[in-house]
Amino acid sequence: MPLNKAILAAAKAITRLKAGNNIQESYKQQRIAEDATSKLTVVDPRCRVDNITATSKDGYDIPLRVFTPLDIDFSLRNGLHVNDDFRGTILFFHGGGWANGDVDFYTDSCMRTALKLERRLLAVDYRRSPEYKFPTALEDCYEVARQLFAGELLYDVDPEHIVIFGDSAGGNLAAAVSLLARDRGEFLPRTQMLLYPLVYDDHSETTIFNSVRENGEEYLLTREEIVGYINMYLSKPEDLESPYFAPLIADDLSNQPRTLVISAEFCPLRDEGEVYAERLHEDGNAVECFRMIDGIHGYFLYPAAISLVRDTYTIMKHFLDGDELPAERRPAWIKLIDTN
Repeated sequence: MPLNKAILAAAKAITRLKAGNNIQESYKQQRIAEDATSKLTVVDPRCRVDNITATSKDGYDIPLRVFTPLDIDFSLRNGLHVNDDFRGTILFFHGGGWANGDVDFYTDSCMRTALKLERRLLAVDYRRSPEYKFPTALEDCYEVARQLFAGELLYDVDPEHIVIFGDSAGGNLAAAVSLLARDRGEFLPRTQMLLYPLVYDDHSETTIFNSVRENGEEYLLTREEIVGYINMYLSKPEDLESPYFAPLIADDLSNQPRTLVISAEFCPLRDEGEVYAERLHEDGNAVECFRMIDGIHGYFLYPAAISLVRDTYTIMKHFLDGDELPAERRPAWIKLIDTN
């Protein structure tokens, strides 16, 4: 796969250039760069984009963006009127280490996901660190989920067809929302997708996960950046011991949604995501887990023409709709767990 090899080489070069940067000092510059990139996004005419809000329990209006595919016939199906939710609604939490990334930066990816998966997508602009510490982002995401499941945000949502989805720190939030939903008993997600999620509490040099050491120096996201993002996010050291920060340390992972975990071969978070999938399986949940060969952290934001991105959507369609996985593409991934 020459293109992927070129991406890996570029990732190593970029990582070397930013060596020594402290994310706790440079996150603001990254926000500026992301804001500039966001201004270049062109709205796809096949997708309607609407902005709404959800009010948090402390009175904050959480910005939300709704992406509705327009190239699907929502008006008639089998001669009957159907609503915008005929396949389901994806509730999306973006990545960025809880400090970077926002809905503007992810708009292109959100439009593409809505179109590729033929589902409406609701993206949450949760409050970010370090201005807002744990558990503010989690509570924002939880409250949006609660209102969505209760039918308070979009009138036509079928709770059985809501898919919770997050990448990286967003995958962390998705997993934590599902745990919190079980424990509070206000709603129960049926399906979740976690893309290279952070789910553990130790990313030191002595962590139990080899991928943090093996992939934490040369592939864009470094081990030191992970630690820096965590330090900006947590309110106090004791937060590291909370399963709502690190779902993998939860004593009980039963009664969780049917889950798809996708890891990336050269991602420092690879091992913890895969072990989380194993733990979910051991505790009685339906799980599928795939490792993307040659993948690095954050690859999902790359153009759709790149094979890693195309193959990820193929796996998601397989998980959500039962589409067959093409045999000729299977060398591009390793299926680690399939209990469906």
